[in-house]
Amino acid sequence: MVRPDSPQAAKKRVFSGVAPSGTIHIGNLLGAIANWVQNQERYDNIFCVVDMHAITTPQNPQTLRAKIIEVANIYLAAGIDPQRSIIFIQSHVPAHAQLAWILDCVAGMGQLERMTQFKEKSALREEVSVGLFNYPALMAADILLYDTDLVPVGEDQKQHVELTRDLAQRFNSRFGETFVIPEPDIPPVGARVMGLDDPTKKMSKSAESAANYIALTDEPNVIRDKIKRAVSDSGAEIIFNEEDKPGISNLLTIHSLTSGRPIPELEQAYRGQGYAAFKRDVAEAVVAYLAPFQERYFELVRDAEGTRRILRDGAERAAAIADAKMRQVYERLGFVA
Repeated sequence: MVRPDSPQAAKKRVFSGVAPSGTIHIGNLLGAIANWVQNQERYDNIFCVVDMHAITTPQNPQTLRAKIIEVANIYLAAGIDPQRSIIFIQSHVPAHAQLAWILDCVAGMGQLERMTQFKEKSALREEVSVGLFNYPALMAADILLYDTDLVPVGEDQKQHVELTRDLAQRFNSRFGETFVIPEPDIPPVGARVMGLDDPTKKMSKSAESAANYIALTDEPNVIRDKIKRAVSDSGAEIIFNEEDKPGISNLLTIHSLTSGRPIPELEQAYRGQGYAAFKRDVAEAVVAYLAPFQERYFELVRDAEGTRRILRDGAERAAAIADAKMRQVYERLGFVA
């Protein structure tokens, strides 16, 4: 299906978002947001603060409100340009919830029950909300509303894009061509920055221990201490081998992505050196990489109204696209205008 709504229709459209919950960390920046920034000229971009996803688990209202603005400021500080990309808050565009309900009526219970992330998250809770169960339908709505071509995701989210594709194809088959069928866009390196305390598991926004991650606003000495204490592997060789040396492999990935030096070059540079010197250099590379981001971030914090103005403008631009799509969906379904 051809996407008609954008003057940049020749460019593929990208949609992605971050939930305003937990601690946004360097894995989020290196694995996702930095790639969004680099691709702004290449694609027609829409980036959302997905606050409706956050409430699938209990949230403190005051904390949530602050987190929403925090995520928006992280986008901007990282280099997302509101002149080239749309940045907005999910709940400011009602069409997301409207389409999610329609997709709930298209999806099968079995499809949602097979979602791996639901199984993992529900296993950790005594009480599970219906929202947590069917939030993949909301994620699908986020994507399909904008006739998205590419969805930047890590491997752990690929299943949700596959569900989105299936729901779009099912709707199109029943009601006529309506949605573009999106493709997952998985970066070859850095999509899975692992935890410093457990390099066999992805660095997590919801980790119980701050030793798991490097927060984007961590002070330099905090970063140095976390890298110094990061789990190392047996032996002393600094080589990339995720199976036998997951800890060092993860630090090599972080070093490479923050310094711009290829991993083979780093392996050669640290041949014969011990872990202490290597970790010290990883820490300094991270500190240097985050310094301009942190300077810009705290400038944005001081200009709260400027951020809100960008978000209001982004919501207007997003709603113009989303509302047009909903009119088409309603017409296909047989709703009365």
